[in-house]
Amino acid sequence: MTAKRIAIGGRPVTDPNAESWVRRGDGVDKAPEATRADLYTARLTVDVTPELRGRIKVAAFRRGLTVADMLRELFEREFQDHGGTA
Repeated sequence: MTAKRIAIGGRPVTDPNAESWVRRGDGVDKAPEATRADLYTARLTVDVTPELRGRIKVAAFRRGLTVADMLRELFEREFQDHGGTA
């Protein structure tokens, strides 16, 4: 029995912009929108108990928010900018 080799061609060359409409949204050229990374550039790490973490997650779910969005809203309410320095 001889081993017959069948050559498999390489991947076809694709246009790198072929799927850019997926990332852009509806396909209409428009100004790029700010991403969360552009708006929120500082990261906080807070240690909480597993029980508190669970309550936070349930509260966010009930409000239809992500935990991060809910906590950002809470921080904005608690630490409002009054035009001065903190």
